[in-house]
Amino acid sequence: MDLGARLRFVRTARNLSQRELAKRTGVTNSTISLIESGGMNPSVGTLKRVLDGIPVTLGEFFSLVPEGDEKIFYRADELLTFEQDGVVFRQVGVPSCRRTLQILRENYAFGADTGAAVYAHEGEEGGFVLQGRVEITVGEQQEILEPGDAYHFNSSQPHRFRCLSSEGCEIISACTPPTF
Repeated sequence: MDLGARLRFVRTARNLSQRELAKRTGVTNSTISLIESGGMNPSVGTLKRVLDGIPVTLGEFFSLVPEGDEKIFYRADELLTFEQDGVVFRQVGVPSCRRTLQILRENYAFGADTGAAVYAHEGEEGGFVLQGRVEITVGEQQEILEPGDAYHFNSSQPHRFRCLSSEGCEIISACTPPTF
């Protein structure tokens, strides 16, 4: 898949128009159109700016699998792994337009959280706590979950996860649609 087709694929998978993406990034609508049509090869900086508006990382962008070539089974060393502020995420599969479910294995270091502020996005989330204690805030509700406990909520409600265990926490979660 060429760069322009890949950008169009990612943009439309997130239901973004070229105009909306242009507004989010400060890159002109005509530049996005030229990139998608193959009439322009953007600099890495411009491409990163455009991808930040989706949002998707350069690594995720270039690891997309064209339709028809998607894997079904994944070995542990094939999971897409990324870390953010003391939380390690291992994702089953790579981002794809056809995937509407994101499955993660989340490992939180002691005190690590999903951010000081609650956040919200479209969709639903659910999961099981495998190890440790995690404080989950959803809207006005807050609960401490332990191994064997589970959660399921509408992600449009502001939410936050925070590890309370000195040994860390492990969660298996699912989210629809994928958020990253």
